[in-house]
Parts: sequence; C-alpha cells; structure tokens
Amino acid sequence: MRYMLFVDRERCSGCRICEIYCSFVKTKTCNPARSRIGVIQWEEEGLSAPVVCHQCEKAPCLLECPVKAISKDQASGLVSIDQNVCIGCRECLTACPFGAISVDPVDNKVFKCDLCGGEPWCARVCPTGAIRFSMADRVAFLRRREAVGNSAGLVKTIPDGTSGGE
Repeated sequence: MRYMLFVDRERCSGCRICEIYCSFVKTKTCNPARSRIGVIQWEEEGLSAPVVCHQCEKAPCLLECPVKAISKDQASGLVSIDQNVCIGCRECLTACPFGAISVDPVDNKVFKCDLCGGEPWCARVCPTGAIRFSMADRVAFLRRREAVGNSAGLVKTIPDGTSGGE
C-alpha cells in the first residue's frame, strides 16, 4: 500500500513548524534551508503552501540523474536519493515539476523528503492539519472532494440555478 503526503493549502497558516521539525530530525539543526519540506509564502495575498515530494510514479528526477543516485522502491513507491552516489549536479532539481528537491547548503548535495521512514514529522506536528500522511488512494479521494467543494462554491454564485444570465 503506497502512502504519500497530502497538503491542504487552505489550512496552512505559514507557521513553518514543519520545516523546523524536519531540519532538526534530519540534521539536528533548526535550519529551514536544510528541511526536506519547504513552505512558500505569498505575503500580499496572505497565502502559504508547503511544497512536498509527490513520490511520482514516473519520477522525472530519477530519469534525469546521470549517476543513478535516485531510486524508487516498487513496493512503497518511495523515491529516494543515495547521498553516497549523488555528485551534486542538480539535474534532478531542475527536472522536478513541483520544486520538491533542494540543495543542502552544507554539503552541496541535493535532498528531498524520504517520508521519515513512514512516519513523517511534518504531518505529525502540523498544528492546523494542513499536512497529512495517507494512503495514495485516500489522497486522490481528498483531492476530488476538495475540487467538488470548490465547484460547489461556484454553483452557489449562480442565482436560481440559471446559467448566470439576467
């Protein structure tokens, strides 16, 4: 059964607790630049969103790595980077469509979320529940539900069930 992180952008407060815990668990430092999760903030709009690895089925990062430092566990779906093989070329960083790969400012090698061995700290400590760890099919259900909820809001704006005309 494949698990992945689900991000509900509507719930993210921008507190960045997920980044602090991640960096501490992985590097024993409280340094968001070394976190495997990143929170992007749009200050003017008052929006924040965690950026996470999607553990892609056909991972572009894996396909672009010239030294095969990136692999995918077929049973769990986890895409991981072997730091002993990585040469720091950053090809995977540019290949990732989600911006989920970063460069460690200490060793200049790339890194990404490894789901903390199946118990991701970011999901455990998120105070608003914006980050959840769930089965992939459950994540798909939550995404569909979110989309329907957004569509329902649009339908409510149409008066008397008409097509919007006067």
